[in-house]
Amino acid sequence: MNKKEEFKRFASLHPELVKYIKNGNMSWQKFYEIYDIYGEDSNAWKEYINDNTISNNGIKGITQMVKNVDMDSIQKHINTAQKALGFISELTTKNASPASIAKGPTTPRPLNKFFED
Repeated sequence: MNKKEEFKRFASLHPELVKYIKNGNMSWQKFYEIYDIYGEDSNAWKEYINDNTISNNGIKGITQMVKNVDMDSIQKHINTAQKALGFISELTTKNASPASIAKGPTTPRPLNKFFED
């Protein structure tokens, strides 16, 4: 992967860079030059990218996200979803009457036959 493609990947990982472009404070060319000189070094980017974004790259970021997850809250949401699915399942099985299930396919009556002719 060439340097330009690496910079595009880096920029896509850090969408907060766009606000500096829109404000007119920076240009993509200036950001590319910083990237070309310093690479992805966090010290060079700390003015433009908050520390949380840089540390969220890779395994560190994943472990940090997992640490911040409230497992009790997730379990409550799962239980609620299971109850809702059970309720929907009961409704759909109750609405399917045995007569409509047992009734086989019907054959249409000929168009020219009226009132049991």
